[in-house]
Amino acid sequence: MAAVLITGGTGFIGSALARTCAAAGDAVRILGQANTEAEAGNLGRLRDEGFTIVEGSVVDAGAVRRAVEGVEVVYHLAAAQHEAGRSDRHFHDVNVRGTEGMLEASATAGVRRFVHGSTIGVYQAGWAVVHEDSPTVPDNIYGRTKLEAERVVAGFADRLPLVVIRISETYGPGDWRLLKLFRAIQKGRYVHIGRAANLHHPVYIGDLVAGLRLAATGRYRGVEPIVVPGLEVLTSRQMATTIAGVLGVGAPRLTVPLWPLWTAATLMEWTMRPLSITPPLHRRRMHFFTKSFRFDGVRARELLGYEARVGFEQGARSTAEWYRDRGLIAR
Repeated sequence: MAAVLITGGTGFIGSALARTCAAAGDAVRILGQANTEAEAGNLGRLRDEGFTIVEGSVVDAGAVRRAVEGVEVVYHLAAAQHEAGRSDRHFHDVNVRGTEGMLEASATAGVRRFVHGSTIGVYQAGWAVVHEDSPTVPDNIYGRTKLEAERVVAGFADRLPLVVIRISETYGPGDWRLLKLFRAIQKGRYVHIGRAANLHHPVYIGDLVAGLRLAATGRYRGVEPIVVPGLEVLTSRQMATTIAGVLGVGAPRLTVPLWPLWTAATLMEWTMRPLSITPPLHRRRMHFFTKSFRFDGVRARELLGYEARVGFEQGARSTAEWYRDRGLIAR
């Protein structure tokens, strides 16, 4: 049992981690905000469940100092990630400057383990199996600032016991990101874009949380990053087909070319973002059909003792039940 702080604790991953830590006997404190409807809902439910919540941003020095007081373990998950239309400065402030502030406050407070949540987005997508030492070539501001944050973390290695986890594509109960995908498939409105043969290596939320807790409690500490992958590698087409089977509907068959949609997304970004308008279609949304990732998982097994346990069909079934229980998709 430990006193733990979870930044970004009102998000999907953070709220799941908070509940698991509490169930294991940890005293959990959350630093988080209600930037989205999903986060607002999580914040209210976590408060109702008795969690201690410090409302604030990681760039708020006062909130950070209050949050880390008396804490033994910090899980740093807060990040600017999907905020289309926000400036590059916003991503740098949250992901880099916010991480530096969390590290400084944690070192001053005597935190005994700092688990930094990074992303597989620092890698260049491709067909080769990725290991932690593969080239890091992030292609967007989120990935670039997360990689810069890792370098900031490394600079604190002599002041804090550290573990850096590069988080793979995560799904499961509590995830609102895939809700549109489930809805479109259930209603027969989903179409494959391009060949839909690109690879995903998704990790179920329960497996990821287990990996994060191993990072906090195990013997390993160091700045060498660790990828925590899921059990299976699937194409976009296989993911959609599996979800259709879980929902009891026919597998999507219609395919449309990639290039017209990619061109439209590019034009929308160029014209709308300078006006601070969020494009209805943007290239990052198209990455589901264009980027390929698969990981060897060796370092997670050897250094953390981590093994993924939940396959995609089982995880998708649990996710669908969560959506159904809340009336988000039809039964």
